[in-house]
Amino acid sequence: SVSSNTLTTAASVVGGYGSLLVFFAVASTLTVNVRQRATELELLRCSGATPAQLKRMVVGEALAVALVGAALAIGPAMLGGRALLRVFQDSGQVADSVDYAFGPIALFTGVGITLVAAVGAAFLAVRRATRGRRQPGGARTFFAYAALATGALAVCCTFLMKATDEALMAPPAYGAILLSVGFALLAPRLLKGLLDRLALCGASGWLAVRNLRQRAGDLAGILMSLILFTAVATTTLTVQAVESDAVEASGLVKSVDAKNLETLNFTVVGIIVVFVCVMLVNSLYAATTYRGREFGQQRLAGATPGQVLGMVGAEAAVLTVTGVLFGTVAALAGIVPFTVVRGDAVLPGQTFGVWLAVVSVATAVTLGTSLATARKVLRTPATEAVALAA
Repeated sequence: SVSSNTLTTAASVVGGYGSLLVFFAVASTLTVNVRQRATELELLRCSGATPAQLKRMVVGEALAVALVGAALAIGPAMLGGRALLRVFQDSGQVADSVDYAFGPIALFTGVGITLVAAVGAAFLAVRRATRGRRQPGGARTFFAYAALATGALAVCCTFLMKATDEALMAPPAYGAILLSVGFALLAPRLLKGLLDRLALCGASGWLAVRNLRQRAGDLAGILMSLILFTAVATTTLTVQAVESDAVEASGLVKSVDAKNLETLNFTVVGIIVVFVCVMLVNSLYAATTYRGREFGQQRLAGATPGQVLGMVGAEAAVLTVTGVLFGTVAALAGIVPFTVVRGDAVLPGQTFGVWLAVVSVATAVTLGTSLATARKVLRTPATEAVALAA
């Protein structure tokens, strides 16, 4: 039935994106946390702990936190599911006779996926730490270029389709996503490449560039989040807006499938916005809080709190610009082919408004979290901050 197809599609799409975002969120936060604990892990290893024991310790910690988080998420999940069902019913995509149900299958599936994602992300994070310092392997580079090549191929396939094809939105959307994934995997290289061509003036600017060069690997998760958020949100919202305007201009009535796709697009973007904000806030807070000793040493060397805040702001600005830049490139690669095939304009008028809204959210979260956390850290006297971290 129509109701069954709608709910099945929604569950698959929302569940799939949700699982992927949970994995990235946990991986991003744990990577920062594990790298900050490098001294502790190295001390344990020198004291006789084996790499396997260290992995079990970190994975066990992640599992315990994931269990608590999953338990706390049950209530919001029930409310969110009920609200999503109501949206489908109000738009006529699901019959009013369909009742909301939250049973053991949904509970165990959601908790199970969350735990698997948390354990997998923790294992990968601690695995990199326990291997010691090594040159980056070729696997990450291979997958990055494979994603870029596949994304470019998917985008080019859009030109082989007709404006009336029902699946016209799929190739550019998934092509843009794959391109953003490729850029995200190359995040450390992209950041270093940009820094080599960047010259910021003043003491704060010089310190910001120097710190970003040294911490490019640690900031990869933050940059990855910005690239994915910018590309996916801009592409999805713009393509959906162009499609809706085209249908309205033709005088046709949207089919149930078209309504399903529109609802799912907005739902997916909403999920991405929430998760990316959580990822950025967690990662930036952890990374900035850990720099208390660094800030204290800079103040003892003569830097004013204003200069330290300026440095943090410059770092956040560079990260934001880099993430938005490559996310926008991936988004345009998907938007332009779609609009050329679907309409007459190369770049639709909706693009700038959507892009501006996406960039505003990314900038507010990145700069706001970085500066607010740095201001909090700077409240601790410089001598005390250095002594506590020693």
